[in-house]
Amino acid sequence: MHIPEQRGPVSAALLALLAGQPVENGSALTELQVLASAQLDQTADVIEDEDLQLALFCLYELHYGGLDGVDDGWEWIPGLIAVRRLLEQPFEKALRTAARAAVPEVPPVAAGGSVSDGVATVLFALAAADTGPSLSKHVAKKASLGQLREFLIHKSTYQLKEADPHTWAIPRLSGRAKAALVEIQADEYGGGRADRMHSALFARTMRALGLDDRYGAYVDAVPAIALASVNMMSLFGLNRRLRGAICGHLAMYEMTSSRPNQLYGNGFRRHNFDAAATAYFDEHVEADAVHEQIAGRDLAGGLVEAEPDLLSDVLFGATAAVAVDSRLTLRILEAWENGRTSLRTDLPAAA
Repeated sequence: MHIPEQRGPVSAALLALLAGQPVENGSALTELQVLASAQLDQTADVIEDEDLQLALFCLYELHYGGLDGVDDGWEWIPGLIAVRRLLEQPFEKALRTAARAAVPEVPPVAAGGSVSDGVATVLFALAAADTGPSLSKHVAKKASLGQLREFLIHKSTYQLKEADPHTWAIPRLSGRAKAALVEIQADEYGGGRADRMHSALFARTMRALGLDDRYGAYVDAVPAIALASVNMMSLFGLNRRLRGAICGHLAMYEMTSSRPNQLYGNGFRRHNFDAAATAYFDEHVEADAVHEQIAGRDLAGGLVEAEPDLLSDVLFGATAAVAVDSRLTLRILEAWENGRTSLRTDLPAAA
């Protein structure tokens, strides 16, 4: 991914540090930790802090495809891992607070019957209870061509590497849950066909609307809450202790995907885009109708059946997904309803 533009003192110091050769210690690493601590003390909301979310996003990116021109040796420098952990701790705390606020009462898993079925029932109930503003309905019925482009830009930060954050969980699971996750991920990665990978299908949709389909091309255009949505997945996926949360997140993601993707596809068809442009959405209508059952019962339910103590984290991952998605949706729709761009920059500049 290209080097993004800094958004404050922490991201500026981090990007300046990454421009050099990896060092185990030194004044620059110490200064970065000091700056990060100071910004955390000052920020009103770490989830929507532009500087901190960009810094965390770049730190996570070292574990994915890397950053252009940045030495791969930075990935495991202890000082950088310390900065990442420094940012992760208040971010996780804020996510837990936001999740409780978004879904204050989670129904208990019913006694009797199988544990996995009980977990799935609770997750399906949570998915059905989400009554916030609908981005998919707006896209289907009202979105302009410019708003369709903005919609794709927001989604591109994750969709162009779709499945990767959840894949971190595979070696952390065993048995039924592991087999279920592998089954879901195999579909996400196109069943062995590169052109059918969901990230490749999404890139095709972006090209159909004249957008740059390179991963991270629009990272400078998306707001902190969009970065936080992806950072949340990386937080859950890269920390073994949060394996329950990443499974709960994926289950909720699949359970709230099929119908919205049908509506998204309708919105693009309303603007006369062909099947090549809507293939990404059409694929998810069918695939996620199957995936939601596997994710709810076999992945999340199977995990709790094997490790009952992880139930609370499974539910945390699911409710955090609802909370952050709701925030992002509200930001986008509020901007559109007031005739503004939902991006940090105007669309022509972003494109």
